[in-house]
Amino acid sequence: MTGRVAGKKVFITGAAGGLGSAMARALVAEGAVVSLADINHGGVQDLAAEINLGFGEGNAFAFPLDVTKEDQWIYALEEADVAMGGISVLINNAGISRGGDIEQLTLDDWKLVMSVNVDSVFLGTKHALRYMRQNQPGSIINVSSIAGLIAAHNSPAYNASKAAVWLLSKGIALHCAKQGLDIRSNSIHPTFIDTPILDPIRQQFGKAEAEAKLARQIPIGRIGDPSDIANAVLYLASDESRFMTGAELKLDGGISAM
Repeated sequence: MTGRVAGKKVFITGAAGGLGSAMARALVAEGAVVSLADINHGGVQDLAAEINLGFGEGNAFAFPLDVTKEDQWIYALEEADVAMGGISVLINNAGISRGGDIEQLTLDDWKLVMSVNVDSVFLGTKHALRYMRQNQPGSIINVSSIAGLIAAHNSPAYNASKAAVWLLSKGIALHCAKQGLDIRSNSIHPTFIDTPILDPIRQQFGKAEAEAKLARQIPIGRIGDPSDIANAVLYLASDESRFMTGAELKLDGGISAM
């Protein structure tokens, strides 16, 4: 342990998933305390128990949260603030996708993706800043996607929602700077990562063929590991990134360089 985020109090959404859980483990290993929030309450309860067993009680707390519901955000953040003694880092990680091109996608699916992926960042930031003002320096880390920078023919809702997260992150950064707050806001943009989100394509083609098919699209020649994303989050959550705000980290194995 080097304590890169010692003393940081981190609130993570979508924490029961592959990326969220990797972030939580990495942050606690480097000295942070984490509040794990997810609509899958059982999942974050299990993760918190695992972390507390390994690192000691009081390192992780679990809260139920539907990120599309403002009242649930208000409750979860208030409880997390009490549990951790403050909030200094917000990680807006919750996200979903729905398939279908512009003619096939239903309006209900469009609205759902926008609500989970974009409304959550708005609501989380709006209500977390109240607590983060009291725990500066702070960092807001919004999980976008390389799909927020590069379009595809068959994912209009995901493309549009992740592009919105990208630009919203910049607007939040400028707001905090204008307010004189020592709170940064940045977005991260992963490509294909080895998490359950790839399971549908694995089921369609088989694990080996699916992962080889995805890897061929990435110049570096492999899909990403959750630790690749967790390491970027560590940097953005730590004071090492005190001069970085309104920026984006592309974790895409070189896709955007083509």
